[in-house]
Amino acid sequence: MRHLIQGLAGLNEWVGRLMSLLLIFMVCLIGYDVAMRYLFQAGSVALQELEWHLFSLIFLLGAAYTFKHDAHVRVDVLYQSHFSKRTRQWINLGGHLLFLLPFCFLIIHSSLPFVYNAWQFHEASPDPGGLPYRFLLKATIPAGFTLLALHALADSLKIILKLKNSG
Repeated sequence: MRHLIQGLAGLNEWVGRLMSLLLIFMVCLIGYDVAMRYLFQAGSVALQELEWHLFSLIFLLGAAYTFKHDAHVRVDVLYQSHFSKRTRQWINLGGHLLFLLPFCFLIIHSSLPFVYNAWQFHEASPDPGGLPYRFLLKATIPAGFTLLALHALADSLKIILKLKNSG
């Protein structure tokens, strides 16, 4: 089970690092686009679409990495510092199993027809000068939530091992 946990964590670490490189590229692209628009009055629909495509990729595929490093937004209604570490582990496990995993499965399940339709018609931008291959971008919706679900599963298994060993 530890190998599975390490493998899933390694996958999300690799994807997250790739997204951080993509973020650097996106910032440079936005800087270039802004300079071209304001200094040379030369805008591009394709560049603007590429910016939001990159943002979508970074957000969707980087969510599991953010979750892995506990850098996500946490609602601390039940997660108080006065709870013991064991109680916080139970709260995390419950949150994973009752909220995060079902939500991920709901998004994956409901996005598949949407993605299938986009692939079937090779959906592209409807804007003149826009980017083709929008169907590839839409495929990252279930992919990103699959990565998030896999990490939630790995994290849940890790919590179960900790609870079992402390127990």
